[in-house]
Amino acid sequence: MSSTWTDAVVVARYEATPRIAVFELARADGDELWEYEPGAHIDVQIGEAALVRQYSLCGPPDTRKQYRIAVLGEASSRGGSRTMHALAEGDPLRIAAPRNRFGLTPARRHLLLAGGIGITPLLAMAQTLDATGGDYHLHYCARSRSEAAFAAELENHPRVTLHFDDRAPEQLLDLERDLGEPAPGSAVYVCGPGGFMDYALGRAAELGWPASALHKERFSASPTTAEPGRGGADGFTVRLTSTGAEYLVPGDQSVLDVMLANGIEAPYSCGQGICGECIVRVRSGEPDHRDDVLTDEERAEGLFTPCSSRSRSPILELEL
Repeated sequence: MSSTWTDAVVVARYEATPRIAVFELARADGDELWEYEPGAHIDVQIGEAALVRQYSLCGPPDTRKQYRIAVLGEASSRGGSRTMHALAEGDPLRIAAPRNRFGLTPARRHLLLAGGIGITPLLAMAQTLDATGGDYHLHYCARSRSEAAFAAELENHPRVTLHFDDRAPEQLLDLERDLGEPAPGSAVYVCGPGGFMDYALGRAAELGWPASALHKERFSASPTTAEPGRGGADGFTVRLTSTGAEYLVPGDQSVLDVMLANGIEAPYSCGQGICGECIVRVRSGEPDHRDDVLTDEERAEGLFTPCSSRSRSPILELEL
């Protein structure tokens, strides 16, 4: 969990759609906020229960006095969206410095695919590419215009195409047409609900796009199915390189749960394998990766998310 929190205040709030509220946040002391790159998100601590949730920054990244976030009201909320939607102008909250594992990569052309609330990090990317003269096109999918946050900002933009489920079939997203085959120097960015992301990433792979050109950010963990492997379901042992201490990780607890229960200082934030705050390195053993944040290259380099991933080997040694 972030150990550096800054007191902030809601300086403006409005309903972008019947389900999406937009908040403008500023430091309570009036000082400037941190710099950030498009694609970044912040931890927000809210309510008496001090709930911590992550929200993408969707304002122009060169604005230091205020941050803009958008929050979707979820019927199945674990408490975060309900608490956020209850906030009004003037209400206090706490935020931590931005983190970014979904930034723009060096590319000749950028193709941005947003579904629903997934527009938030991609909006900041589009704003930055507009400011820097970068080549891009944004495809924004929503159930209807009334459910598309920021539609008024985007509908007349020459490098944005809006796709609404309740309109003519020919304007729906067609990745064979709208994405096409891989183009040298092009990068694809995908963000949105799980079904949208699975479709977009799967279709892109079918069209021949290499994994190295596909960049994604999920707002919730995707369903994972454990592959059979020794120690995974029935438990395994974690060994820490710093002390040599060993801890049993039972089948119903995560590595992170066990570390925290034993007083081990370990960074974390989302607890779902989607933010990257808890990443550590594996020294030995065979990890069972169950995250949605690490690339294949990072996994091959030995990186590991203790909040969600497990082990196929009886002992997993971590640099912690």
